[in-house]
Amino acid sequence: MQLFFSYLRQRRKYFLMLMLFCAIFAVSFILYHLPMRALLYPTLLCILLGSAFVIWDFSRAKRKHETLSEIQKMTASLIGVLPEPQGADDEDYQAIIRTLQQEVTDSNAAASARYQDLVEYYTIWVHQIKTPITSMRLSLEKEDTALSRKLSSDLFKIEQYVEMVLILLRLDSDSSDYVFKEHSLDEIVEQSISKFAGEFIERNIRLDYAPSGETVVTDEKWLSFVIEQVLSNALKYTRKGEIRIYLRKPKTLCIADTGIGIDPADLPRVFEKGYTGFNGRTDKRASGIGLYLCRQICNNLGVKIQISSKPGEGTSVSLDLTQYQLKNE
Repeated sequence: MQLFFSYLRQRRKYFLMLMLFCAIFAVSFILYHLPMRALLYPTLLCILLGSAFVIWDFSRAKRKHETLSEIQKMTASLIGVLPEPQGADDEDYQAIIRTLQQEVTDSNAAASARYQDLVEYYTIWVHQIKTPITSMRLSLEKEDTALSRKLSSDLFKIEQYVEMVLILLRLDSDSSDYVFKEHSLDEIVEQSISKFAGEFIERNIRLDYAPSGETVVTDEKWLSFVIEQVLSNALKYTRKGEIRIYLRKPKTLCIADTGIGIDPADLPRVFEKGYTGFNGRTDKRASGIGLYLCRQICNNLGVKIQISSKPGEGTSVSLDLTQYQLKNE
């Protein structure tokens, strides 16, 4: 009904003009003293034909409105056939739409090309910078001093930050290098733990971990990145105590620490890009990117990631791996 009233408002000038012509017609009959019965028949005939025209014209307008409503749900690149133009104005508007559509297509193609160039540049940059990092690590492995262990720990953090740059760029890419296979969950966790072994020892933080014997269908590289980010945060904000890694039934990997915890006001936003919260403002090194990447990667892996925390008591991160059973089948 709202569409019909809108249609009447849009056509009101034509209805007013029709009423004006009818009034002129009636006045002419009166002035020439013609019988009013002679006016009744043509008037009823005009009303009948006019009503039929209004119904036909409204049905066209309704179909056009429905088509345009469907087109509104599409992106510019998906818009194909527009409604048949019903006049010169419609033709002009459609020509403008086609021009804008072509501009959007060209702009998207150019942006995609620039983005691909950026990804390729940073991919090369990451591989190039890994060469001196590897050289430095080999040099440090020849020594076993407090300084060499500290430098090895810092070097590992640099490797993490370098990898985060590449992952951040790849997340929005149309291409994907996810390869799902069956893996031992213990092997993935133990490889991640081994990278932080020096920091556990240096800071005298206890690790409580018992192998679970579980297997999961996943991409080993991407799941390892998530676990390493969670472990990195746990170590960063745990001054003393322990980090516990365990499996909760049916298949949920939990990483819990006894660190400073997260403020309740910050907890709902920890996965937002660039959000650092109170702890991040205290620790100037926080970027607010790590947990954002974890959430995006977990979405791609089909893993549900959740965080619970109490200030002063610690934080627990859970990775629900039960969805992998669907992929395994």
